[in-house]
Amino acid sequence: MDPDVGAVIARDWKHLDEDDVRVRPGRGSRPRTRQRPAHEDAVEGLVVAVDRGRYRVLVRQSRRRRTEVTAMRARELGRKGVVVGDRVGLVGDVSGQPDALARVVRVEPRTSVLRRTADDTEDVERVIVANAEQLVIVTALADPEPRIGMIDRCLVAAKDAGMDALLCLTKADLASPEKLLAIYEPLGVESFSTRKGGELDGLRELLADRMSVLVGHSGVGKSTLVNALVPDAGRAVGHVNAVTGRGRHTSSSAIALELPEGGWIIDTPGVRSFGLAHIPPEDLILGFPDLVEGAALCPPQCSHVEEACALDAWVAAGHSSPERLESFRRLLTNRDEAGV
Repeated sequence: MDPDVGAVIARDWKHLDEDDVRVRPGRGSRPRTRQRPAHEDAVEGLVVAVDRGRYRVLVRQSRRRRTEVTAMRARELGRKGVVVGDRVGLVGDVSGQPDALARVVRVEPRTSVLRRTADDTEDVERVIVANAEQLVIVTALADPEPRIGMIDRCLVAAKDAGMDALLCLTKADLASPEKLLAIYEPLGVESFSTRKGGELDGLRELLADRMSVLVGHSGVGKSTLVNALVPDAGRAVGHVNAVTGRGRHTSSSAIALELPEGGWIIDTPGVRSFGLAHIPPEDLILGFPDLVEGAALCPPQCSHVEEACALDAWVAAGHSSPERLESFRRLLTNRDEAGV
């Protein structure tokens, strides 16, 4: 090498910042920058389904035309998860052709996150959906019987996520909704009851122009409801086991579907439980607004399961129901037994 050229290289190398350069041992001395691409040209899209590491993303190509693109997660995202409802940035082939594959390089900040744990003993939280505005708690009035504990857990989760809650009672042709409505209507929880062959116009109004996520036990009629709201959805419909009273899972993953009148619904797999281990014990009562004022009358450090708890007198005075207090205490007891 010419001595003059070598001197110039040595001089330029000396002025490089050590934080900007790394040398990979055994692979030469070519400098590598730590700066990652900003992907300013990334195309925005909405994640509508996730299946075994592949993401179906809806991309707007023009004012009237949108394309469904298949994408994978870029390495630079690290362990950051991507879920249905996420708004993401894509690079690569966004044509939507059968063999095309794009990369998710950015996840936009989320406005809401609906989480759950498998049960109250597990401390690993699972993100169900992102950016939903409304949690629709789908509960059958019969076949299977409604479970108040499940409804209350979902209300707590909605409060934690900053989402509105809507109680959708199915199979009203088999049983009256009056008993459940008497519990939840005084709390200001919106509700809608459906029956076989009944009109859904009122429900459509409650869902229009919003992103709503549907959650419920297997067999409560969630897939049937989705197929009625989105005629071309084609969601598989299951049946309830006559012996166990439980439904069979017919949906294996969450999927976002656009409503004909505007807005989105996200159908999720049926759940057997809705764990709340990720929510601090002191925040659980926020999902029981009818008990909050009564809890303020409790002695300091009250566990709400002891004899001195003021909630018993609060319920006896008619401010809430024994069923609600029992449900709240059951949540606390489950967590105590789990050591959460």
